[in-house]
Amino acid sequence: MKPIREVATLTSKGQITVPKPIRQALGVDAGGKLAFNFTGDRVVVTRVADEPHIDPAITHFLAMLENDIASGKNVRNLPRDLTKAMTSTIKASRQNKDDDISGDVEL
Repeated sequence: MKPIREVATLTSKGQITVPKPIRQALGVDAGGKLAFNFTGDRVVVTRVADEPHIDPAITHFLAMLENDIASGKNVRNLPRDLTKAMTSTIKASRQNKDDDISGDVEL
């Protein structure tokens, strides 16, 4: 990755705005968390990965819905193009998450 150098101004309240290229490179949006690690004469800023909130009721419902869609049960009355799109989404989500990403990716 090409080095990025940006300058931010500290406000009287000790706040800074993280420059857009840095936010994009770190993959953070509003509400995202950053960690600041001070090491001697440097501050290293890293993204903090939030633990996803898992709702058991939603998780079970989505699993039931996925099974229904995969088996074709309870989806007969949906428009054909919607059923086809839902089915292809499930097939795509079963790809190996460790596979390399192909194509252009913008951070």
